[in-house]
Amino acid sequence: MGIKAFLQTGEQRMRIASTLAENEKKIVQEASKQLWQKRPDFISPGGNAYGERQRSLCLRDYGWYLRLITYGVLAGGKEPIEKIGLIGVKEMYNSLGVPVAGMVESIRCLKNASLELLSQEDAMEAAPYFDYIIQSMS
Repeated sequence: MGIKAFLQTGEQRMRIASTLAENEKKIVQEASKQLWQKRPDFISPGGNAYGERQRSLCLRDYGWYLRLITYGVLAGGKEPIEKIGLIGVKEMYNSLGVPVAGMVESIRCLKNASLELLSQEDAMEAAPYFDYIIQSMS
């Protein structure tokens, strides 16, 4: 993105990032609700999010990914997302025994919950940042 385009979209990027940051708890709550409805096995005995401690770790990760997306939106590019959050992420989750497919689904739920709070124009601007994480983890 050139400097002129960066400056012209600054207000929109700030608006999107502010909306996501101010509604983080609500977004994470809605995204987790959607995920548990789609994948109740995750919170059932033996699931990766079974028990209060495991569930809170999942929710912490969801909030972290949402903040990572706001960094990308503010920067106007995907570089912060790649540098801060995607290098080695598959290996990390595999080593922890966390199903990567479940994390991909959780990012889809975060995307849905987040975009519901944005105008159509802002949602179109923010969606590719979620998609970038989804594609990188897939």
